[in-house]
Amino acid sequence: MLFTLADLQAASERVHRVVPPTAQYAWPRLAAATGCRVWVKHENHTPTGAFKVRGGIVYMDALRGANPAQGVITATRGNHGQSVAFSAARAGLSAVIYVPNGNAADQNAAMRSFGATVIEHGRDFDEARVECARVAAERGLHFIPPFHRDLVRGVATYALELFQAVSAVDTVYVPIGMGSGVCGLITVRDLLGLTTEIVGVVARNAPAMALSFEAGRPVPTDSARTFADGVATRQPDEHAFAVIRRGAARIVQVGEDEIAEAVRLYFRTTHQVAEGAGATPLAALMQERERMAGKTVAVILTGANIDGSVYQRILAGETPLAG
Repeated sequence: MLFTLADLQAASERVHRVVPPTAQYAWPRLAAATGCRVWVKHENHTPTGAFKVRGGIVYMDALRGANPAQGVITATRGNHGQSVAFSAARAGLSAVIYVPNGNAADQNAAMRSFGATVIEHGRDFDEARVECARVAAERGLHFIPPFHRDLVRGVATYALELFQAVSAVDTVYVPIGMGSGVCGLITVRDLLGLTTEIVGVVARNAPAMALSFEAGRPVPTDSARTFADGVATRQPDEHAFAVIRRGAARIVQVGEDEIAEAVRLYFRTTHQVAEGAGATPLAALMQERERMAGKTVAVILTGANIDGSVYQRILAGETPLAG
């Protein structure tokens, strides 16, 4: 186990001093579209517009004893970076955040608004992460990895809220980027002794974790070209993979058109804004709606941080070019 139930409860208390529990709603029009009772966990309703802020709060709280005088540094496509920037500012620490070249302008602006220094480097997240680690060692900054026990413990608080609020959930669909969200769900499910199946979701254009799940070992890919930034990763984390392999029922791959349609479906049925990664669970449920017919299902709407221009194109019926 990544943490105990007592660890999780302590994390919840810490998170809820800053972020109130988010809602979970069973939207009737989504039920009609999917053929099942479907609960949406609204992690788009946090101070950073995404679930990751929970992890940053808990990680930074645990970091206080280390006194990282030179500040912290991390790499991201956006939501993890917003979490670090938000939490570092609250702790009085400087934050340097590496993003790939051409990263979403709205995400970069949000991180800077919390006081972080944002630096673009590399063609994708994985290249930005390598440079970030090099600079951390060179400058003596505290490097915050994309996957860490304290990050998982923090984001897992949304799973505790969900399972305490909704009884007898058959299946939960959750995106997989670097793995903190899905690993949190699996661990909380097991700590509570539930039988709920956890289904991970990746973009078909960024299939590293799905390929790894099938192969039984981490399988990196050469590219991760999807507009769903939060799942655009090429190199699976081996620690996350071990938890996912043990505790996930399966991993579903969804195409760019399916993700875009899920973004539109969220708007039509709930008037909620979903970023690409946040829409992947609903896309996977739509793909498996015959399998889920009549069941009680939850989908994690992990975030709402989508560039306005991209969102406009999607609502107009387009699928954004990946890249």
